[in-house]
Amino acid sequence: QVQLVESGGGLVHPGGSLRLSCVASGNIYNFDVMGWYRQAPGKQRELVATITSGGSTNYANSVKGRFTASRDNAKNQVWLQMNSLKPEDTSLYYCYGQWGPYDYWGQGIQVTVSS
Repeated sequence: QVQLVESGGGLVHPGGSLRLSCVASGNIYNFDVMGWYRQAPGKQRELVATITSGGSTNYANSVKGRFTASRDNAKNQVWLQMNSLKPEDTSLYYCYGQWGPYDYWGQGIQVTVSS
């Protein structure tokens, strides 16, 4: 009933930028936390960025200063602006939403940083 749909991934050169978007549909509103996780081959899923309904953000150390999360509470949308991308950022990125005791995940969207 609740679905998170990501978009905006793709292939970029090192130093380039991408903007990921995630939209939630279904009977849900005002996620307490929304954000992004990523999982590269052979690695566990890791937190990239989260943003609360109040706008407080948290970033992985590896992306601080390069990535920016934002959200629209009314529309249940969250974005991830990724600048100065590095090959190490190559991963499958997952949208995340938490509403009360419930966790929701998108299917994942590929980001590849390569020359």
